Amino acid sequence: MSGDLIELVQNLGQPRVLVVGDVMLDRYVWGDAARISQEAPVLLLQADRREERLGGASSVATLLRALGAKVMLAGVLGADHDGKRICQMLTDLGVDHEGVLVDGDRPSTVKERYIGRAQARHPQQILRVDYETRAPLSAVLEEEMGHVLGQQLRRADIVLVSDYDKGVCTPALLTNLIIAAKRWGLRVLADPIRGSDYRKYHGSTALTPNRLEAGLATGCVLTSVNEALAAAARLREQLDLEAAIVTLDKEGMALCGPEGRCEHFPTRPRQVYDITGAGDMVLAVLGMALAAGADYGAAIRLANIAGGLEVEKVGVATVTRDEILRDLLGAGPVCGGHGPALEKLFDRPTLRYELDCRRRLGQRVAFTNGCFDVLHVGHVQYLREARAQADLLVVGLNSDPSVHALKGGDRPVNDVQARAAVLNALAAVDYVTIFDERTPLDLIRDVRPDVLVKGADYHRDEVIGADLVESYGGRVHLASLREGYSTTRLLQRLGAA
Repeated sequence: MSGDLIELVQNLGQPRVLVVGDVMLDRYVWGDAARISQEAPVLLLQADRREERLGGASSVATLLRALGAKVMLAGVLGADHDGKRICQMLTDLGVDHEGVLVDGDRPSTVKERYIGRAQARHPQQILRVDYETRAPLSAVLEEEMGHVLGQQLRRADIVLVSDYDKGVCTPALLTNLIIAAKRWGLRVLADPIRGSDYRKYHGSTALTPNRLEAGLATGCVLTSVNEALAAAARLREQLDLEAAIVTLDKEGMALCGPEGRCEHFPTRPRQVYDITGAGDMVLAVLGMALAAGADYGAAIRLANIAGGLEVEKVGVATVTRDEILRDLLGAGPVCGGHGPALEKLFDRPTLRYELDCRRRLGQRVAFTNGCFDVLHVGHVQYLREARAQADLLVVGLNSDPSVHALKGGDRPVNDVQARAAVLNALAAVDYVTIFDERTPLDLIRDVRPDVLVKGADYHRDEVIGADLVESYGGRVHLASLREGYSTTRLLQRLGAA
C-alpha cells in the first residue's frame, strides 16, 4: 500500500539536519558530440552550455532543502574562486554553512563532467575531470571542526555523514561526532567510502553502503540479495550499528535492522539515465524519514521511490515532495477483496484518502458510474470525454448484485473482477471503485467530484447526484454517445448470431 508513504511524505515536517562531509562543486559542460577531432582520434564536443551544482555533502544538503528540511552543513573548502562560488550557492539555497571551514592548503573539490549529445539522442557523460586532494584535515582544522560540530549538534534533529574520502571525515573527527551525538540523543547515518576498513564508523546508528562498498568492507562479492543481507548483518554486528542498509541499485535495498532482523525491499523498474547522486538521495530521504519518526521499513521504501526518481534525471538533480507524491499516486495501492491485484482498484476509504492527496496537489476530479459489462467503442469514447473534463477520472463500478437488480437475471455477462480488469487497462481511467447500492449517490458524496459525468441520453434533472455536486460549486457534464453502440444491442446481435 502506498497510503502510508503518502502520509509519511505529508508529515515530514522541517527537521533540522546536520550534514557532515566533503563539500564539492559539480560542473557540467554540455554540447554536441558532432565528430572526431582532426588533431587526434578523440571526440570533439561543441560546448553550448555550462552548469554548476553542489556535490558531495553539499549535494545532500541541496536534496534535503528541496525536500523541505532545515540544513546545517559542515565541511572544508579551499581559499579559491570555486570555494567562494560554493558558499554563494549554499547561501542562495538557505543552507546554514557556518560549519564550512576554509583551508588555504587545499583546493576546493570540483568534479567537471563533459556531457555529449549525438543525433538528438539522450545525452551521455563522456569524460570527468577531478580537481581535489585527499589529504586528511590538519590537527588544527580537525580541532576547529570538532568545536563547530559540538555547537551545531545542539540544534540538530539528526546527523548525516557524507564521506567521499576527501579528507574531512577523519577517524578522530567521526569518533568524537558519534559520541557527542549519542550524548544528545541523535541518530547518525553515514554513507561510507569505498574501502575495507570501516572502523571509523563504529557506533553510528546506520550505514548505507552500496553493493560494491559493502562487499569490499566485508571481503565478499555480493551477487545476490541473500549475500547482501548477510553482508548487512555482518556490518551491523561488527560496527555496533542499529541498522545496516545495503543499496542494490535496480534490486532495491537490503536491511539488517534492529534486533538483527533482515529484510529485502525491492524497487520497481525505472528508465535509468544517470546514477549520479542516487546514493546522496537515499541518504537524504532516509534521514528525513527517520527524523519524522518513520521506522526503517517505511524510510527505505520512501528512499527507493526518491532514488528511482533521481536516476531518471541527468546528474545530481533534486526531487521534491510533490514529485514523490505524484509518483506514489501514479503507482496507486493495490486493493484486495475482488480477485487479482489491480493497481487502479480501490476500496472506499483508500479512495477518499487518495483523492484528498490529489486535491492537495491542485488536481480536479471527474466521476462517472455504470455497469460497463460488455465494453465497446462507445464506452471508450465516453470515458475519454469524461476524463477530459478534469485532471483525473474516478469510475464507480456496479457490483454483480447491483447489476443483477438493475438489468435482470441474465446480467452481468462478465463478473465484477473481469469488468474492473478491463477498466483498469484503460488510459482514461485513473481510479475504479465498486459499489453495491442501486444508485451511486452515497459514493458521489464520498468522492465529492468537481465534475459529475453522465451520458447525453440523460436530462440534467435525471442525473443522480447533480444537485449535490452543484451545491458545492461542481458541475454536471453530459457526454456524447456514439450512435449505434449499446451493450443491450450488442448482446442482442450476439444472441441472434
